[in-house]
Amino acid sequence: MFRVAADSLEAYLAFDPGRTADLEQVHAVMRKAAPSLKRHFHAGAPAGEAGMRMNMIGYGQFRYAIKSGKTALWPVIGVALQKNYISIYVAVTRIGKPLVSCYAGKLGELRAGGNNFSFEAFVDLKAAAVAALFAEAADIFEADQENPVRYMQGS
Repeated sequence: MFRVAADSLEAYLAFDPGRTADLEQVHAVMRKAAPSLKRHFHAGAPAGEAGMRMNMIGYGQFRYAIKSGKTALWPVIGVALQKNYISIYVAVTRIGKPLVSCYAGKLGELRAGGNNFSFEAFVDLKAAAVAALFAEAADIFEADQENPVRYMQGS
């Protein structure tokens, strides 16, 4: 498994200098489209706790809950370096459906899952569609901060 050896936002951004500009371009879109979701370093969940183990750049946070009742702070939107691409995770739904799935095929993404999409370089993305996704995610989260919690419990 690919791991980013970082313990702060600055270290994460500097981990792969060839992709720092891509991360900053995503941030610029986020800052404009969803300024209420503040950027932070997310260290990942410790073994045995709720959430993914990988660290990432987080935007906003909520209390992630799983069926066992365990909870952890989790980003509303997470941006993670992978070995050959960058993944964006969105923990928000629209009428019970993962929000990213509503945008699949419209983002310029390399691939998409229910709640995530990946790209190799920011220039491959359709920035206006990504901005719309980020803005909608922020609006939904601001209106209903329990939205991602219900989604995660049902998965």
